[in-house]
Amino acid sequence: MGYSTIEAYHILWACNKPVDWYAYPSMRSETSKQHGCSVTKLSAFIGSNDNALEESSSRRASLESALHEVLFQIIKFVNEKKDHIPSVTNSEVISFPYEITTPRCVSFVTRTTGAYQMRNAGAVIHSHGMECCLATMIHPFSKEFRITHMEMIKGIQGHGYHDELVVPIIENTPHESELTESLSEAIAAYPKATAVLVRNHGLYVWGDSWISAKTQAECYHYLFDAAIKLHQMGIDWTTPSHGPISNTKVIQGKDGNLSGSLRAGLLNGNHVVELSRQCIVLDIEGTTTPISFVTDVLFPYARDNVRKHLISTYDSEETKDDIKLLCAQVEDDLKQGVLGSVPIPSDDAGKEEVINALVTNVEAMIRADRKITSLKQLQGHIWRTGFQNKELQGIVYEDVPEALKKWHADGLKVYIYSSGSREAQRLLFGNTAYGDLRKYLCGFFDTMIGNKREARSYFEISQSVGVDNPSQILFVTDVYQEAVAAKAAGLEVLISIRPGNAPLPENHGFGIIKSFAEI
Repeated sequence: MGYSTIEAYHILWACNKPVDWYAYPSMRSETSKQHGCSVTKLSAFIGSNDNALEESSSRRASLESALHEVLFQIIKFVNEKKDHIPSVTNSEVISFPYEITTPRCVSFVTRTTGAYQMRNAGAVIHSHGMECCLATMIHPFSKEFRITHMEMIKGIQGHGYHDELVVPIIENTPHESELTESLSEAIAAYPKATAVLVRNHGLYVWGDSWISAKTQAECYHYLFDAAIKLHQMGIDWTTPSHGPISNTKVIQGKDGNLSGSLRAGLLNGNHVVELSRQCIVLDIEGTTTPISFVTDVLFPYARDNVRKHLISTYDSEETKDDIKLLCAQVEDDLKQGVLGSVPIPSDDAGKEEVINALVTNVEAMIRADRKITSLKQLQGHIWRTGFQNKELQGIVYEDVPEALKKWHADGLKVYIYSSGSREAQRLLFGNTAYGDLRKYLCGFFDTMIGNKREARSYFEISQSVGVDNPSQILFVTDVYQEAVAAKAAGLEVLISIRPGNAPLPENHGFGIIKSFAEI
């Protein structure tokens, strides 16, 4: 794990001996390197209770024995997973020369309480790895570390290869205990993040278990190291194609502060140009893709195949999750008196009866063109089968591929925001007649971030894409209500006029385009 500290609240499962824990029951593992070897010390933090400090030597021996067994079980687990590590067959060979110490980690517990409480973390790792420090120094004014289209991003919870990984950066303080407030603020401001960088200091990373935290920590260190090496080669790790870093100057405000955020590094000592428009967020229906493709191709395919899909995948974990979401939505619909909703029986009624009720509800949702997560998630899974079987192909307007390519070459980051699920979006852009267009896209947003007709959703997007001001984002849509919401959040907005789109109100006040070539 390198130079790191693990804090885990739930460690009692590993001990088969009775132990009375006081404040913050946890196990700490500190690893340091001496003469090329790793030396590990485990310490149990008992609490500051006076009685605990005066515990008898027999109690100390009992607790040491319990921790000895924990260490053996961990090494045994590692042996099963890592073929290159010599196996440990006898717990007696494990030396444990360190005595149980009283707490010295109160400040650490205080600092990481935000991760435990706000993210329900089971373990937090604090690393002083060199790459963590250097990653925060490449852009000395940046408040975020960003990287995309790297395989190891898949090892970060909630992220995939095509996603943009964003890690907030907070400033270091003379005393670690003073990091508590800024660390908590960063955790709150970046709900998708599982780590926070501290400039010139290190990294905090958390997971639901120590295994998850350790796995993610290894991925973060790999990605930071990759960014440093790519920077040295003049390659931009923040864009999908990883092209050359731009080599122009930065704009500085009258107050001495940089206007906007630094992107893509410092090359040959020169800062990077700051564009007023940094990101473009695109709607799909009526913007990149004809509405008819969705209404006449995708929707009917999902409607015609929903029963077949549910029958063939009924016992899979993915479909169980889909059914759970649908049941919750239907229950709410019944309370609201939504037309077409029918009760879904319990599992005791049998698989066939449950599927019949689900199909009835899904068909009613599709007819009403409802923009709800439960429907969109199920549709995405059905469409995936269609794309995999070559029964479906994504359709985009002919001006879209060229525009995406140009914006990408110009250093603009392009995102998709649609009511369709993120998986459905990836399928559409990954399977077009023009090839896989996902290489020009930095990320995808769906209704999990919020309703498209609410300003709050666009504010959340602006917080996620790394701009200092929402006005640095251009949003293109065909829906007037979405344009109003995005404008209220401070975004620049253009309305797409395409064949088959709904008419706009008179004097709507927005700029319009008939082709992406006009942007």
